[in-house]
Amino acid sequence: MNPALMLVYGIVSYLVFLVAFLYAIGFVGDVVVPKSINSGTPEPWAVALLVDAILLGLFAVQHSVMARPAFKRWWTKIIPQVAERSTYVLISSLILLLLYWQWRPLPEPIWQVESPAVRGLLWGLYAAGWLIVFVSTFMIDHFELFGVRQAVTYFRGHAHTPPSFKTPGFYRFVRHPLMLGFLIAFWAAPDMTAGRLLFAFATTVYILIALQLEERDLLHYFGEQYEQYKRRVPMLLPWMSKSRGP
Repeated sequence: MNPALMLVYGIVSYLVFLVAFLYAIGFVGDVVVPKSINSGTPEPWAVALLVDAILLGLFAVQHSVMARPAFKRWWTKIIPQVAERSTYVLISSLILLLLYWQWRPLPEPIWQVESPAVRGLLWGLYAAGWLIVFVSTFMIDHFELFGVRQAVTYFRGHAHTPPSFKTPGFYRFVRHPLMLGFLIAFWAAPDMTAGRLLFAFATTVYILIALQLEERDLLHYFGEQYEQYKRRVPMLLPWMSKSRGP
């Protein structure tokens, strides 16, 4: 494949991801963006529930299936190896944008926090959750994770070296700080509606299931090194740790 074309493809895929990621902050928080989780004309709850469940399910299936090693081995017989990660990122981002566009609001209130101090605390947690997500990607390799490094390496004519096992920063306290950040952001809601509750509950279930699959793949890839890390560091809750090695 043409190296320049692969570089452009990797950068465009990353930019689409960046738009989807930044929009998610406003969408889930029901702030700033024109179409959010609670905006729009309500439809019959059964219709809204069905459409939203299909959208969430579509993202969950794509995001999980395309991340499995067996799928990657098959997929890279069709597309270039260098484009595999960028394609995964691009399709995931496009499905997220579809979800934002087609989401049906369920605006019925579940809880509303009245205290200004508590509301401020929850908004702070919301921002902290997204910050944890973003920072966590840089603690490993942000541009490797989203396919840009692979494209740049190919453009330069160098062989791509898979990332080594490392546990910097947050990864010394929990194995999946990125997912912990998502969970904090999804549940830190001063105004929880039925639609946001559906979103938070469904994504939490998905995250807990997907982490089991990811852990299996990591154990297969890194072997005893990851097994020791798993014994030493908790999956999501830092206070569950008994010891923290280097």
